[in-house]
Amino acid sequence: MAKILIVDDSKTSRRILKNILEANGHTVIGEAINGKEAVDKFKELKPDITTMDITMPVMDGLEALKKIMGVDKDARVVMVTAAGQKTKMVDAVKHGAVEFLTKPFEEEQIIEIIERVINQ
Repeated sequence: MAKILIVDDSKTSRRILKNILEANGHTVIGEAINGKEAVDKFKELKPDITTMDITMPVMDGLEALKKIMGVDKDARVVMVTAAGQKTKMVDAVKHGAVEFLTKPFEEEQIIEIIERVINQ
């Protein structure tokens, strides 16, 4: 099972994701509400996996992804996207994202993706 950092400016999205992950045996070791906080918490908590929303205030998910990959080139970051963010998804892959989750969340999809990332 994985230690996971959830990054999303939406409290509701964080709660839904946390509930799904914990119900399936994972541990949510931290939450961040923007990219700047995500980078700080990543350094502090060293999660196995980070889920990263793309659209956030202060620092967006793509910028935070770049900084996290600069801290740890082996970081496993799963980007969370809303419909219609295709170009940002392509950018995220270029900068090291390992997978994508799409909103609205579906439990089976989330667990399948997290398992795939753990086993990479």
